[in-house]
Amino acid sequence: MHPYVHAGANPDKPAVIVAETGAVLTYAQLDEGSNQAAQFFRSRGLGVDSVIAIMMENHLDYYKLTWGAQRAGLRYVCISSRLTADETDYILENSGAKLFIVSASLSGTTSQLATQVERYAHGGELPGYGCWEETVAAMPTSRIADERAGVDMLYSSGTTGRPKGVRVPLPEDPAIDVTNSLVMVAQALYRFSADSVYLSPAPLYHAAPLRWSMTVHKLGGTVVIMKKFDAEGVLQHIEKYKVTCGQYVPTHFIRMLKLPEDVRSRYDLSSNDCAIHAAAPCPVPVKEAMIAWWGPIIEEYYAGSEGNGMTMINSADWLTHKGSVGRAVTGIVHIMADDGETELPQGSEGAIFFENPDSNFEYHDDPEKTQSSRNSKGWSTLGDVGYLDPEGFLFLTDRKSFMIISGGVNIYPQEIENHLVTHPRVQDVAVIGGPHEEMGEEVIAVIQPVDMADATDAFRDEILSFAREKLSGVKMPRRIDFLEQLPRHDTGKLYKRLLRDQYWAKVKG
Repeated sequence: MHPYVHAGANPDKPAVIVAETGAVLTYAQLDEGSNQAAQFFRSRGLGVDSVIAIMMENHLDYYKLTWGAQRAGLRYVCISSRLTADETDYILENSGAKLFIVSASLSGTTSQLATQVERYAHGGELPGYGCWEETVAAMPTSRIADERAGVDMLYSSGTTGRPKGVRVPLPEDPAIDVTNSLVMVAQALYRFSADSVYLSPAPLYHAAPLRWSMTVHKLGGTVVIMKKFDAEGVLQHIEKYKVTCGQYVPTHFIRMLKLPEDVRSRYDLSSNDCAIHAAAPCPVPVKEAMIAWWGPIIEEYYAGSEGNGMTMINSADWLTHKGSVGRAVTGIVHIMADDGETELPQGSEGAIFFENPDSNFEYHDDPEKTQSSRNSKGWSTLGDVGYLDPEGFLFLTDRKSFMIISGGVNIYPQEIENHLVTHPRVQDVAVIGGPHEEMGEEVIAVIQPVDMADATDAFRDEILSFAREKLSGVKMPRRIDFLEQLPRHDTGKLYKRLLRDQYWAKVKG
């Protein structure tokens, strides 16, 4: 259950393939490269529980770094390559990183960093940075003497404020090859094995792509990474590499479904046995269409980087509980009132809490945030809102932080977004609350059309008519604006904070 085991048994088997180029990293190369990284970390005085930071695009060497940190007992912080210098500085300072490895292509951001930390550039030269490849090549390929399992420390996308680092305890068993719950879930529920070919269309700095792909490595399968998501590219790669499984977000599904029918039917997807999705609830019509297209192989889960609980649902259960994210497989779900202490009856909408004695996360260097995520019983929440049906299936309503309060009425944007995005000429949509003198807030729909030529008053009227088909009056957008590109994270999450701030700036100013 560790890459070094598979390197011994199948040294030439591909551990990673770059989808667009076909470049391969074998298990033997992964083992040697991660050993060299671990040796280097120790040579720089980084011991167990030390922190390193990685800011790179998807690359074969990404896994040499993460597996090197894992076998050296480090905490590895994977930073989004989309962040600004200020945001990157914040994470470097907040995490306490002692060493920073960055793609040379990100010089526009990294040249402005103020944080004093030992720095190395990967894939080219940067002033003030050491050369990572040259430095690590001088290290031994043998295992370090004091191997100990490390763990990731990932930061949120910062969609509602400053990113927060999720810090979990280092594994109790220090052995680097001990299995974990994700491995067991992958095998038992998602049919992962040494024969799996896993497609990862999302950036590796995000929790799901990183953790699922490293789980595939524990099982001895092959990971196919895409440098950048492309809707038709996903179909091409499934056919070319005989992909058996992959992990997606609803935005990926939406963009694949909007491909022309002749493109969608052009590729052989028969090897595809499991398509996992998470990160955001999937609009019901979108998931219906995906199951109709790909078959009943769509698997969904709800969880967070915090690891405080998890729900799952397969296609068969979803078709009889449309819109649900499943039943708990880790922890017990409770729906709580605003006070976080009063449990609400079945069917009532409230804050989602997990009861899980095995969960012991904290938000790094933010005891107030950590405390606010828990109630007096020790149950914890990710800040999401939803309800349970009579069979214990969980339905998400939205994030509490995205709630719009208009005239004293609570409005959750998710239902509005889920409907509007199904319009054939809408590529993407974000619904936010903007300032309103009388109502406090008004519902604003920010639309990214498939074709910006549609950004007209006539199309606004068409969208409003489309909205009235499913939405009650209080949920109807009072304003519709058009953007050529919404500020959406590569992982599928919207930077709603950035949109919302634009509308509230004049009021606050």
